[in-house]
Amino acid sequence: MVSTANETFAGSTSLKAQSSHTYEADFRDSWCIGTVPHGGYVTSCFLQVASKHFNTTLSKQNQPHSIALHIDFLRRTEAGPALFTVKDTKLGRQASVIHVTLTQSGREEALAVITNSNMTTEEGVSFSTSYKMTPQPVPVSLERLSKDEDEKWCLQSRMPSIKFRKAMAKLEFYYPRNGQVSNSCADEWVRLSTGEKWTNASLGFLSDAWPMPVETNLREQASRDPNHDSNKAIMWYPTLLLNIDFKKALPEEGVKWLFARTESKQIKNGRFDIEVVILDDTGDIVALSHHVALAVPAERNVAKRVTGSKM
Repeated sequence: MVSTANETFAGSTSLKAQSSHTYEADFRDSWCIGTVPHGGYVTSCFLQVASKHFNTTLSKQNQPHSIALHIDFLRRTEAGPALFTVKDTKLGRQASVIHVTLTQSGREEALAVITNSNMTTEEGVSFSTSYKMTPQPVPVSLERLSKDEDEKWCLQSRMPSIKFRKAMAKLEFYYPRNGQVSNSCADEWVRLSTGEKWTNASLGFLSDAWPMPVETNLREQASRDPNHDSNKAIMWYPTLLLNIDFKKALPEEGVKWLFARTESKQIKNGRFDIEVVILDDTGDIVALSHHVALAVPAERNVAKRVTGSKM
């Protein structure tokens, strides 16, 4: 399925420069979870700001690639106009750092620190660390996967609570046919359902698109306990902070498929971590990401906004 232009990733993350250091976006409802723009979608908008800023205002730096990103999500964002304000914090020969503030209706809603460099001109020592995923991902034929004919992977045609998680309709998830490694570790091959290809900017979206370990455990609990209220499985996972370490610049034209392994080490008192490793079809590490998130009832997502610092 190919979406209309304004519903594609490119259209939905497009920016308008208001000045040399301010950029306006329009967060789209179809990229929301409930009423709140998906955190990975917002992250990709931050990456688009960095890309545009380093290709215009800071073009003399010749540092087009974001190599590290950290975002603190202070409050719920909302569909509609969003203003990004950039501060040139440190301009260097090898890498430069900018601070970016996202505001809506006069509220500071997210703060980002983004480091840019030039991956094509990087020099220095390189060693193989012999890193390997344990266990190794199940083998795949991407040619057969494109037709949903792979023997070991299959399309997840029914994603949970998709009406609430509208943004997830922008993706096609393929999971191992024999199930995931565990309730806290999950593998996936993913492509965009909009017909677009993955770029370094859209890695922000992918880094926050993963099987939900909280709901996996809730469903298992419900299967063991007939008195368990399965409606409690509909949750919202607001991100408190998100980090991405970019290891590789994807081709300018993008790639169709990317692999992601997500793992949660602890789910406790409504707070949990997510570690994400993203690989390309050659097995190279493209990016590493880490999240701190909350698990709260979905009602929190659609509740009336309260002025102040509450989410």
